[in-house]
Amino acid sequence: MDKNSNILICGLHKIVNKAFLRRFKRDGFTKVEDASDISLDLTSQIEVDDHFKTYMPSIVIYTGSISGGIAANMKRPAEFIYNNMISEANVIHSAKVVGADKLLFFASSCIYPKKSLQPIKEEYLLSGPLEQTSEPYAVSKIAGLKACQAYNQQYNRSFIVAVPATVYGPEDDFDPENAHVISALISRFHDLKQSGQKTIKIWGSGEPRREFIFTDDLADAGMVLLDKYSQNSHINVGTSVDYSISELAELITETAGFKGEIIYDKSRPDGVRQKLLDSSKLNSLGWSSKTSLKDGVRITYEWFKKYQ
Repeated sequence: MDKNSNILICGLHKIVNKAFLRRFKRDGFTKVEDASDISLDLTSQIEVDDHFKTYMPSIVIYTGSISGGIAANMKRPAEFIYNNMISEANVIHSAKVVGADKLLFFASSCIYPKKSLQPIKEEYLLSGPLEQTSEPYAVSKIAGLKACQAYNQQYNRSFIVAVPATVYGPEDDFDPENAHVISALISRFHDLKQSGQKTIKIWGSGEPRREFIFTDDLADAGMVLLDKYSQNSHINVGTSVDYSISELAELITETAGFKGEIIYDKSRPDGVRQKLLDSSKLNSLGWSSKTSLKDGVRITYEWFKKYQ
């Protein structure tokens, strides 16, 4: 990639935006803009078009619109599908209009069927029903994935789609009501420790297994894809290791120094029983994750204590 290229990062996924900004800065890129810093309204096609035509990005990274865990997906399904579908459509179309050389679109592992074989291969997409609690969000991400492929086919673009495991790290959303599981648990364990409470209740049985990727590892993978990948098929980005929610909770308990009891509320939904991505296609390009879950949780918790 040309280090003088105009690069535009779009989306509300602040944690991923900031990781890319750090990576581009480290690598000496001089013209990188985070659209969230200028409050660009991605739901307005006119506003997105105007900014793209002014900035003329040659590389566009779309990190996504609103997202969250099981509770947020169940509470705000209409917001999730509307904001994601309209935002991604605007960004993808404007990237085509200005002739961007490459677009990197981030989907989500929830696009795969609820009962996928494990680990999940890219070809399992649309091979079965989705998990119900995240279906509207998943449908929006599938629409964005298919839009990228359609623009590639019709307009000879290079719009590539990455499907990451659950992302976590510094600068995430730590609101317990809206955040994904790691950030939500970090916030809750810390608050309970500070208040001296002795129990914490966690949704579900604690048995489902999830794969997590540290935000800077995801940015590293994104750089590899921008440099080396141009296929019209989407590609998984994961660590090839998963953990049960109970194992994750114990790790955060240890990291935060919480001494109380963990109670699992089995009346609440578990979601998909397991989500482990097959990332062999990406690994063949020379990338693998560097940050262990233990180290990543520690780094994230230290950031949380300092800035939240």
